[in-house]
Amino acid sequence: MKSSFPSTAASGNSAGAFRYDAHDHWAQLPHGWSWNEVTAVAVDSQDRVLVFNRGDHPVLVFERDGAFVTSWGEGAFARPHGITIGADDCVYCTDDLDHTVKKFTPDGHLLMTLGTSGKPSNTGATSIDYRTICHAGEPFYFPTNIALAADGAIYVTDGYGNARVHKFNADGQLLFSWGEPGSDPGQFRVPHGIAIDREGQVFVADRENSRIQVFSPTGEFLREMTNMARPCQVVFDAAGNLYVAELGYRAGMWPGTTAPSPDATGGRVSIFASAGQLLARWGGGENPTALGDFFAPHDIRVDSHGDVYVSEVVMSAGGNRGLVSPTCHSLQKFTRRHDTME
Repeated sequence: MKSSFPSTAASGNSAGAFRYDAHDHWAQLPHGWSWNEVTAVAVDSQDRVLVFNRGDHPVLVFERDGAFVTSWGEGAFARPHGITIGADDCVYCTDDLDHTVKKFTPDGHLLMTLGTSGKPSNTGATSIDYRTICHAGEPFYFPTNIALAADGAIYVTDGYGNARVHKFNADGQLLFSWGEPGSDPGQFRVPHGIAIDREGQVFVADRENSRIQVFSPTGEFLREMTNMARPCQVVFDAAGNLYVAELGYRAGMWPGTTAPSPDATGGRVSIFASAGQLLARWGGGENPTALGDFFAPHDIRVDSHGDVYVSEVVMSAGGNRGLVSPTCHSLQKFTRRHDTME
């Protein structure tokens, strides 16, 4: 399906520069294949799209037009979570239930593993519920995502069973870590997504605190952004704009937690300028199965054409409990309409 729609934004900014055609059946899966749910998506140097999913074929590769290219990673993961592609097109995958981050060649050959397979660190946590964490620990306990610095350094958010960001050098040597459980500056409640801007500042999606914290490359707290609802992942486009996939307050709520208000937003996407002002926003979960709306946004990427890919963890965020139909879209593509760009 395809639908054209404008994004919305606060009065006085450039929402008109961000208009898209939405597609929910863009990727052409081989006959009989499915992906169960798409946890993450990434784009390589050729604008090929890698779809990290919890089906039988964990890494699916598509051309920009949706043509299927190949798959790899069968049997390599306990539970796919995050995917990031480096400047050399090497692929980094976080496997939360395996407590590892793995680096692969572009065609899926394993090059490096961070963490010990199947062995979580000691944080006192007893489950994937972040509220059971007693103290911060070493890598990893349910790691979530990674970002790569210009020098190849690897920053890892660690995640559900920990409350830290770890920095490794390009060879996989741990340099240092920062963070602890809580809601003060430099503390985290599910550090879930991460990106690095052109100045080397580290943006961490602190999901259950509904904020993004910004740090120096060495982990010093600089500032925070709070105009968002449970951000899962963050990414920059070529112009330095920040795109945020927000889970919202209608999916993936922890047992015993409630939305801040009856009309609290559902899943959505927001775009911010580098200085922090809101540029555009769409979704909200009023009709989460509708084209262009969202149930459980989990990852987001932007290609060189300005097209946006958003993945959703439909089943694990409540689709398996009947909150939405199991056929709800788990990956949407938003093709940017360049005739409206400023």
